[in-house]
Amino acid sequence: MIPPHNGLGASAPLDLVDNHVHLQDEALTSGLEAVLDRSRAAGVRTWVCNGASEKDWPRVAEIAARQPGVIPCFGLHPWHIGSRSGQWLDQLAQWLESIPSAVGEIGLDRWIKPRDEAAQEEVFRAQLRLARERHLPVMIHCVRAWDWLLEVLRKEPPPAEGMLLHAYSGPVEIIEPLVQWQARFSFAGTLLHDHNLRLRETLERIPKDRLLLETDSPDLLPPPDYRVVEPVWFQGKARNEPANLRAIQAGVAAWLKMSETELAGLLWRNHLAFLGSFHPGNPAARAA
Repeated sequence: MIPPHNGLGASAPLDLVDNHVHLQDEALTSGLEAVLDRSRAAGVRTWVCNGASEKDWPRVAEIAARQPGVIPCFGLHPWHIGSRSGQWLDQLAQWLESIPSAVGEIGLDRWIKPRDEAAQEEVFRAQLRLARERHLPVMIHCVRAWDWLLEVLRKEPPPAEGMLLHAYSGPVEIIEPLVQWQARFSFAGTLLHDHNLRLRETLERIPKDRLLLETDSPDLLPPPDYRVVEPVWFQGKARNEPANLRAIQAGVAAWLKMSETELAGLLWRNHLAFLGSFHPGNPAARAA
């Protein structure tokens, strides 16, 4: 049993990083300033904000320009390929040129129905090529498609700058092949649910220098004992917030038998090794 942690505590380590979030989502935008204030109070000072469609790329750029600590990413998510325009790839390239950013959220999904798998792969491979050409890391979504992902990556490898497997839920057996492609593995608070023992055991098998954490806000709400803030309801769904990373990280530290401070330091170093070039004002990042 992992000890619950639903408070900040006097020794809360600062400078936590939410490595995958959607601040542009309408569930968060109406109260974004308050969301970020609560996040900062919990020690979260950096947010990797992932675009998912042509429609939300401008909002991602706007938030990143206005909010220090937001790292923008622009990508076409497999759930949104059906609404893409004929100019989507050119527009994506323009956004990547306009502001220091990574490519994401992109990927493959065999959970959604209906789905066009041929179009998913075409769009995914095009974005991998664009990332390689521009020497940018990628943020990958993969749901029930791990064999497919490996098959595509053998033909269309990720950039040398690496990739983040967001909300990782894949089997232990493919960790090593993904590590060879410079993969990082990010886990969300849902791994702390009692029924997710297998996922916590997978977490233990991740090389420590490839481990990252995220909230995927406003989605993937952690269990009640691992929340810093009570969820707001939006359109019938309980909303997750980046502030909850503080309690999620405490739960992961307990599971890994590490102190919170030790884990916070490890995760900060891992983040800088992956995305340090997006922290130009941070001397530690330049040394990473």
